[in-house]
Amino acid sequence: MKKGRDVRIGVIGAGNMGSHHAQSVLDGHVAGGRLVAVADQDAARLTKYGDEVEKFGSGKALMKSGTADAVIIATPHYDHTTLGVAALKQGLHVLVEKPISVHKADCERLIAAYKGRRKQVFAAMFNQRTDPCYKKVKQLIDDGELGRLMRVNWIITSWFRSEAYYASGGWRATWAGEGGGVLLNQCPHQLDLIQWLCGMPVKVRGHCALGKRHKIEVEDEVTAYMEYKNGATGVFITSTCEAPGTNRLEIVGEMGRVVVEGGKIAFTRNEVSALEYCRKTQERFRGPPVWNIDIPVSGHGGQHREILQNFVDAIRGKAKLIAPAAEGIHSVELGNAMLYSALLDKPVDVPIDGKAFERKLKQLIKGSKFVKKVAKTKSSDDFSKSFA
Repeated sequence: MKKGRDVRIGVIGAGNMGSHHAQSVLDGHVAGGRLVAVADQDAARLTKYGDEVEKFGSGKALMKSGTADAVIIATPHYDHTTLGVAALKQGLHVLVEKPISVHKADCERLIAAYKGRRKQVFAAMFNQRTDPCYKKVKQLIDDGELGRLMRVNWIITSWFRSEAYYASGGWRATWAGEGGGVLLNQCPHQLDLIQWLCGMPVKVRGHCALGKRHKIEVEDEVTAYMEYKNGATGVFITSTCEAPGTNRLEIVGEMGRVVVEGGKIAFTRNEVSALEYCRKTQERFRGPPVWNIDIPVSGHGGQHREILQNFVDAIRGKAKLIAPAAEGIHSVELGNAMLYSALLDKPVDVPIDGKAFERKLKQLIKGSKFVKKVAKTKSSDDFSKSFA
C-alpha cells in the first residue's frame, strides 16, 4: 500500500465484539486506520453505520469488493477458518478474533493458507498480552529471574454464566453451533497466556464435566493436569458456575514464586536456587531465605485497541505483531487436549493428533441439539442466521 495512506479496514461480523472493534476504528482510536466496510447477515445490525461505511450481507462479498485492505473477522468460531482462508487468498491483511479456529486441524488449514504470504499481516486478537501484569511476568521468566520453572497453577473461575445466558441463542453451548464450552468461549485468553508464559506441556490429563451445572451439552467445569518436558507440572481449573469466582495465576520456579491476582503481582524470590539449596543445606525443614518483592503495575494495558493499533502499525511497517495468528494454534490445541483427554478418559500426549480430535468432535456434532433444531426447520438460512 502507498506510504502514508490510511489502512482501509472492513469488519466481518457486527455482533458484540465486531461492533466494538468497528466503533473503535470509526471513533478514531486507531491511528492510520479507517473503517470503510462492515458485513453481517443481519441487515439491522448495519443500520447504525453512516453512508461513509459500505454495508455487505456477507463477509465474502466484502472481501471481493476491493473496498478494504484489511479485515477483522469477528464471527462465530467455525467461520474463523473459512473466512480467514478466503481473506488470505484474496490478498487481504487479516485480524481474527479468538480462538483462531475451533480445533487444531482447522488451525492448521488456516495457517497453511498464510504460507508464502509474508507481505500480508496475519494477527490474532489476544488482547490480554497487552496487560502489564502478564507482560511483566513474561519478562521475569524470559530474563531468568524465576530460574527453571517447576509448577504453574491457574484458577480462572470468574466466568459466571447463567441459564439465561446460554438460552439467549440456540447455537450457544452446542457442539455444532459453538464447538465447545468454557475452554473455547471464555478461556482462550488464559490458555494463550499460559503457553505464552510457560510453553506447551507434553502431556495433559483433563477432567471436563459436560453440562454439569447448566442445561447445555458442552463443558462448563474443567480441571486439567499438565506435565512439561523439564519435569514441571501444571493445573488449570475453570468453571462458568462458580460464584464468587477466582482469577489467580501462580508460577513457581527454582528462584521463587510469582502470583498474579487482583491486578497485582507478588514476587517472593529465593536468595539462592531452591534446587541447589535442597542439595547442599544442612537444614532439615527451613527453606532458603527470601525477598518479598512487590512489583508495581497499574491498569490493564491497551487491550483490544492496542491490538488493533498494532495490527495497523504492522501493516504500515512500523511494528512487529504482538500476537501473530500462527501462535493461536497453541491455545486451541491446549484446550482441545484437555477436552480430548476427558472424552477418552485417559492422558493424551501433546502435540495431539488434530485429525483424530476432529473426528471425535464430529461425532459430538452429530448428536448436537443445534443440528437437530436446524434439521427441523429444513432451512439452511436459519442455521446461518443463528450465527449472525
